Amino acid sequence: MQSARFPRQHAKKYEEQAYILDFQIKARSRTVKGREGIIIQSLGDEYFTLLELLGLDNVVYTIGEKLYIGKNFRDKVLSVLGRLAYTDLTPAAKGELPNVIERIVTEKEKKFVEYFNRLQPITPRMHALELIPGIGKAVLKKILEERERRRFESFKDIEERVGLKNPEKQVAKRVLEELKGETQTYIFVKRQ
Repeated sequence: MQSARFPRQHAKKYEEQAYILDFQIKARSRTVKGREGIIIQSLGDEYFTLLELLGLDNVVYTIGEKLYIGKNFRDKVLSVLGRLAYTDLTPAAKGELPNVIERIVTEKEKKFVEYFNRLQPITPRMHALELIPGIGKAVLKKILEERERRRFESFKDIEERVGLKNPEKQVAKRVLEELKGETQTYIFVKRQ
């Protein structure tokens, strides 16, 4: 499996924030044997890590809610139990996942626009940008020409200068493909 990430940074190793995809009040953990309680399936907002969390009793949770899961004081999470595979998700979590991915991509627009400014070829015949739905050879050529003139500033800027409709939705589709394991090359998701 290849990674088309850019550039190598001294990144945090763990997610700090995660969005609730689904939760069950009296459930068994899929990642820690014998662990029971409020089991939360979530998506980290930095590396798109699917995580299982153990929630605190007597706390109200809502689907789509953003939780702090970092090392410091957690007000709604007892512990991070472990990583989940897409196949471990409940049907409700799978249903919520596309909405949460799109929300993260939209909220972190600058980060994802930067991919359009910096991604490079992964082979002599394939550019990493072509892995994003809606980007074929003609759109790729236009992106490369336009980013030579000046950097992209926003999704709207990409759409206006290149003609790629709803770039944030296209990025979100690619993230979902990577989370499902439907690809050999990863751009946005930290590999399992």
